[in-house]
Amino acid sequence: MKVLANDGISKSGILALEKGGFEVITTKVAQEQVANFVNENNVSVVLVRSATKVRKDIIDACPGLKIIGRGGVGMDNIDVDYAKSKGIHVINTPASSSESVAELVFAHLFSGVRFLHDSNRNMPLEGDTNFDGLKKAYANGIELRGKTLGIVGIGRIGQATAKMALGLGMKVIAADSFIPQVDVKVEFFDGQSITTTIVSQSLESLFKEADFITLHVPAQDGYIIGEAALAIMKEGVGIVNCARGGVIDEVALVKALDSGKVLFAGLDVFENEPTPEMAILMHHKISLTPHIGAATGEAQDRIGTELASQIISILG
Repeated sequence: MKVLANDGISKSGILALEKGGFEVITTKVAQEQVANFVNENNVSVVLVRSATKVRKDIIDACPGLKIIGRGGVGMDNIDVDYAKSKGIHVINTPASSSESVAELVFAHLFSGVRFLHDSNRNMPLEGDTNFDGLKKAYANGIELRGKTLGIVGIGRIGQATAKMALGLGMKVIAADSFIPQVDVKVEFFDGQSITTTIVSQSLESLFKEADFITLHVPAQDGYIIGEAALAIMKEGVGIVNCARGGVIDEVALVKALDSGKVLFAGLDVFENEPTPEMAILMHHKISLTPHIGAATGEAQDRIGTELASQIISILG
């Protein structure tokens, strides 16, 4: 059987699938050509990340399709229910990228509290002529230790983020409609561990209490953070979104950054991907990455082997 990994797959994933008797195709097929390619090459499994969309049109056009797999967590680029109604298995890898995304959250947090995103823009331009001026401009750093991190969505990635925050000595609070409380176990290199219980609270109380806020939610119909939410947050709050574009009102965010209400933002995802607004891209208070939360070698290895394992168990 043939597997089309249209958005790529790790070498470990390819090897695992080949060992299981599958032929893996890594040719990048244009969105409008996916259905034709699947049918002409008798492809049984289509694997995607966030780039390729598997909608009703492709599902209807490909009667031989047996599995649609998403390397990662979010399934908003796949018509999941419709695929299942046609007898197609839909799989993903919710646990594989948790640590990678959580580490990116802290990359943005550290960048924000020490102005790294801005100093890395300005040091090459002015470092040799205005060193003392830049030193003064970036002198008011903030420590994360002792501050309160508000996690919106305390699922797998939210919990991985909580562990890192706890390791740094931060207070962690969370809001989640589906998880009333969770035990978070922080494990150390020498086998020791500590476990703490995080109880969900209201979104409103989290917005009021948190020094920093990070979002870990699926795609939403409306904004989680808009003008009203920003209004009740602490003065000088930091906001990070490595979850999904469209959960923050970017116009309201820019306004809050300009007013000083929000100290900085860290964004890995955007309302208008893959063409984010220029007002976001050029803002000196925003740390930016191009949707790379799961883009580490370790995470991609885990994703590839987990997808292979699921495919082999279903079709093997």
